[in-house]
Amino acid sequence: MLLIAVAAVRISSRSGLPSLLLYLGIGIAMGQDGIGNVSFSNAELTQVIGYAALVVILAEGGLGTKWKEIKPALPAAVALSLVGVAVSVGVTAAGAHYLVGLEWRQSLIIGAVVSSTDAAAVFSVLRKVPLPARVTGVLEAESGFNDAPVVILVVAFSATGPVEHWYVLIGEIALELAIGAAIGLAVGWLGSYGLRHVALPASGLYPIAVMAIATVAYAAGAMAHGSGFLAVYLAAMVMGNAKLPHWPATRGFAEGLGWIAQIGMFVLLGLLVTPHELADDIVPALLIGLVLTVVARPLSVVVAMLPFRRPWQERALMSWAGLRGAVPIILATIPMVTGIADSQRIFNIVFVLVVVYTLIQGPTLPWLARKLKLGDSAEAADLGIESAPLERLRGHLLSVSIPKGSRMHGVEVGELRLPKGASVTLVVRDGESFVPGPTTVLRLGDELLVVATDPVRDAAEARLRAVAHGGKLAGWLGTGTDSSR
Repeated sequence: MLLIAVAAVRISSRSGLPSLLLYLGIGIAMGQDGIGNVSFSNAELTQVIGYAALVVILAEGGLGTKWKEIKPALPAAVALSLVGVAVSVGVTAAGAHYLVGLEWRQSLIIGAVVSSTDAAAVFSVLRKVPLPARVTGVLEAESGFNDAPVVILVVAFSATGPVEHWYVLIGEIALELAIGAAIGLAVGWLGSYGLRHVALPASGLYPIAVMAIATVAYAAGAMAHGSGFLAVYLAAMVMGNAKLPHWPATRGFAEGLGWIAQIGMFVLLGLLVTPHELADDIVPALLIGLVLTVVARPLSVVVAMLPFRRPWQERALMSWAGLRGAVPIILATIPMVTGIADSQRIFNIVFVLVVVYTLIQGPTLPWLARKLKLGDSAEAADLGIESAPLERLRGHLLSVSIPKGSRMHGVEVGELRLPKGASVTLVVRDGESFVPGPTTVLRLGDELLVVATDPVRDAAEARLRAVAHGGKLAGWLGTGTDSSR
């Protein structure tokens, strides 16, 4: 099954379909209505495994989020995660109540469940679309932040007792977000500080330690009655921007775990659904999804973006890029666990809605970006740098890869102007290595070995990144030497 899922990634990349739909299809094919004839109906187990998978997916997404891109997007992302969610829940619930005839509690549950954009879907689709950083920053941060308020709303609406007053829910959401953010930032900072100052005996231990620290952030946030999902995302983001040793290996390990988590989660959700029971809920799901996609999401973007000066093209793309995935389906299992009336129907409606509208929105997003003239931004590729600590020598060995689009191409080694205590010791080109001189011209595809003493390690990396983005005149003609600028 895992091998089939891996092959499905290739199919999805060629067809433009989000891979989650193929994984759901694998689960359905293995289920009791498919060729596998596997009977599975444990919603509680699905919820537990789904939460665990979301921790891994959020951690992988946080590790790949660049602070310089997300920093200016934070206010807009927070507005979308709070104000936008509130507007979306209200409008979608009204549509479910008046158009489909559901009771208000069921309508509010569906409105809350589908108001969360899915981190896995957003990360996998947006990173294939060359959008401006200010747009992807908002959408990725929103998908990482809005799980927390949505989970609180779904749990509150799914409780067997009366629904709390709105001001109580707002207070709980604010408190849980604050606790989760504080714990996530603290755990991420402590973890990155420890990993940068303690040389582990094997490079393979660094990826394991990073994922373990991210999991600790989720656990600590949940135990403190805060948002564990926000905590793990922020902790991973802090570590992902801390220039940790053996970073490319860590990033690849996290990406592999993220794929396994997505595959397992979506296949399990496919097993949980019973296809022959979906027929009666197709029309209600299409109506609610239409309200969500055409009215609720655009209105939530417009209202949340009022304080920000965003072009209408960006707001239109944000409205269409509110991708749903496994998160709404997992949250739809909460009413099934608590025993809310018509919980199975809620699950079926959410499942059909996610499948149909993801099938529509995902493949058309690149087309819409091009039509809005937002999909052709070309920025210099970031420089790939891997750092290995040399504990006994009190130094660092930096492995630098020059990618396509880097302005380091054509720069002489002497023109790098590395700080005193750092030097390019070896160049690997076309499979052959040689010791460079000051006049050696660097080319695309070169791999450099740079030795730097501990005091100048950060300055050396900052200078390399500045040259990669600004060329050999970086720092002289208004180009900063700090790669974060």
